[in-house]
Amino acid sequence: MFQVHADNLESYFGFDPRRRGELEAVDGLIRHAAPGLPRYFHRGTPAGEAGMRLQMIGYGQFRYAVGGKKQVLWPVIGLALQKNYISLYCAITVDGRPIVALYAGRLGALRAGRNNFSFERFSDLDADTLEKLVTCCGEIFEAEPHNPVRYKQGA
Repeated sequence: MFQVHADNLESYFGFDPRRRGELEAVDGLIRHAAPGLPRYFHRGTPAGEAGMRLQMIGYGQFRYAVGGKKQVLWPVIGLALQKNYISLYCAITVDGRPIVALYAGRLGALRAGRNNFSFERFSDLDADTLEKLVTCCGEIFEAEPHNPVRYKQGA
């Protein structure tokens, strides 16, 4: 599994100098479109604990329960370097469906999953559609802070 070794935002952005500009372009769009989702360095869940180990740039935070007890911190939106592409994760739902599914086929993504999509270059994406997605995530989270909790807990 590809792993980024960073301990803060600056080292994350600098981990792969060839893709720094791509991260910065998406970061700028997210910070503009959803200013209510503060940016932070998501360290990933420590080994031996429930949750994903993936380090990423997080925007907004929420906690959800794993196994009914352990609380895990997770970003509302996460931007992550992968070996050959960059992934954007969204923990927001609309009418019980992951929000990314509503934008599938319109983002210009290399591939898309239930709550994420991947791309190689920012220029491959439809920036207007991405901005709408991110704005919607920010607005939904502001109006309904438990929205991503239901998604992560499958409720």
